[in-house]
Amino acid sequence: MKKIISLLSLLLVSGVLQAAYILVPMDQSQRNHLKAYGIAYFVLQHDVDVSWLLNYRGGSFLFITSPKFEQECTIRGVSFQLLADVQAASIIQELADPEVNKDVVKLEKAPKVAVYTPKSKLPWDDAVTLAMTYSEIPYDIVYDEEVLAGKLPLYDWLHLHHEDFTGQYGRFYAAYRNAAWYQEDQRSQEARAGRLGFQKVSQMKLAVALKIREFVAGGGYLFAMCSATDSYDIALSAQGVDICESMFDGDPADPKMNTKLDYTQTFAFKDYKLSTNPYEYEFSEIDNQPPLRKIVRTEDFFTLFDFSAKWDPVPTMLCQNHEQVIKGFMGQTTAFRKKFVKSEVLVMGETKLEDEARYIHGEFGKGTWTFYGGHDPEDYQHQVGDPPTDLSLHPNSPGYRLILNNILFPAARKKKQKT
Repeated sequence: MKKIISLLSLLLVSGVLQAAYILVPMDQSQRNHLKAYGIAYFVLQHDVDVSWLLNYRGGSFLFITSPKFEQECTIRGVSFQLLADVQAASIIQELADPEVNKDVVKLEKAPKVAVYTPKSKLPWDDAVTLAMTYSEIPYDIVYDEEVLAGKLPLYDWLHLHHEDFTGQYGRFYAAYRNAAWYQEDQRSQEARAGRLGFQKVSQMKLAVALKIREFVAGGGYLFAMCSATDSYDIALSAQGVDICESMFDGDPADPKMNTKLDYTQTFAFKDYKLSTNPYEYEFSEIDNQPPLRKIVRTEDFFTLFDFSAKWDPVPTMLCQNHEQVIKGFMGQTTAFRKKFVKSEVLVMGETKLEDEARYIHGEFGKGTWTFYGGHDPEDYQHQVGDPPTDLSLHPNSPGYRLILNNILFPAARKKKQKT
């Protein structure tokens, strides 16, 4: 008996010593989901492929082991398991079974990431930059100068920070026109527009929006949250139309603006009307916001859709999570009223009580875009001037995981969608 136990112990030790792969589980057993994305990015930075195991334990990651990778997981507090070749092969075989809704997507290259955000300080934070900083994913900051200088093709993925592409300074006029930060932002935006050869900020922002559209058409990946979603589409639809009142650009808006919008120019939205009241903290009908929105905080959740990992790998990647029901959260743009969402747009998350879309995706040219409603997944009603969310208090946030899915998405080997 002692010989048998010794033999089994030897085989066990041998198996550990022969471990060839690291599995980073992304189910409830993971201590830090957010930093796990940073580990996957770190591995890609070392020219090692990562297998994204779709619908396997919450969308786990699998890659060849090395002391460096094991040490990094330990340092960052990320749960991992060592697997022998035969164990890894067994998982891959399980996912290949045509009868199961699972699959493997190969991540091959660390995407080069940019965030479109002003370099000056404004009194709010941004969930995406918080997520990347916490998970240790590097990014560059770009703004109007860099975009108009044609630098976007240097990047794979672009995030639009809380932004107003219509030239109305976030529609903050009623509440903050006397605030020093608002006045400074308006001065700096107007000065920048002048330096770049534009008479109005709205004209500069439209030129930027068109450059971003070129980036997506050429194969770029665009991600936006909060007001950067609807204000971007509004700017595209209002080309050649003055939608800014005099406090924003010095002359009256076109009173017939709502009859001149061109919805064929937009990515996501159609048939909406713009707010013509400059004192209203709202751009248009797209956003589902109180008092129209009746849902209370205790019932504010949205549900992710289930997609076929083998037939619809893109939305499956973007929805990988350890929870399917996600806590709702508000923003200047909280959610998208479904009747204004184009029919070809893919809704990936919805709030059924309000018939609203929270998480949507589409293609344009060779690239893709994803819009995510709300400002901060772990701050229900983030106010101007509130402190940034401390993500060390939310390492397993399913709402933040959706952001990080999008950041890794460009690393995936191009896989033809089945029809």
